[in-house]
Amino acid sequence: MSPKSQKSTNEDQKKIERGLFILEEISKSHIIPRNIRRTADSAIESIKDSSLSPGVRSANAVSILEGILHDPNMPPFARVKIWTAIGDLETIRD
Repeated sequence: MSPKSQKSTNEDQKKIERGLFILEEISKSHIIPRNIRRTADSAIESIKDSSLSPGVRSANAVSILEGILHDPNMPPFARVKIWTAIGDLETIRD
């Protein structure tokens, strides 16, 4: 593996870890409605699916999260956190 691709892989791994951290915060918060926490759990499961490549796992998680973004019951701070997670995950490519 070339140094550049190794660097890219490390950056992708950090982005995945940040996304997981944010989604786990949402999943564990009792302030956030249950349906949004369940969606965060689904996205976490998608990211942790080791049978798929990192790009596919990230794309699946983004797709799951985009489905909940316009929920009127979502607190504004949770929406910002989800946008942050999506922003990190969208940049991951295979």
